[in-house]
Amino acid sequence: MRTIAIASLVFATLALLPDGAQAAPWCADYGGGRGGGGTNCGFYSFEQCMATVRGIGGFCRQNGFENPSYRYQRRYRRD
Repeated sequence: MRTIAIASLVFATLALLPDGAQAAPWCADYGGGRGGGGTNCGFYSFEQCMATVRGIGGFCRQNGFENPSYRYQRRYRRD
């Protein structure tokens, strides 16, 4: 009985999620000495990315995992 309750909770959560996660189109690569630094691929505009790396060092690049065609897909409703 407990398994059914957990399974239904998981199913309800998945059903309420949007149609899938989409990667943001811009990544910030932060500088760091001795192999340090990091990457944040959560920026949706180049300007947003540049505002983050200004003053702390680093650069912005396009996210290789972002699917550019996803943004331009039209969604049609089937009747």
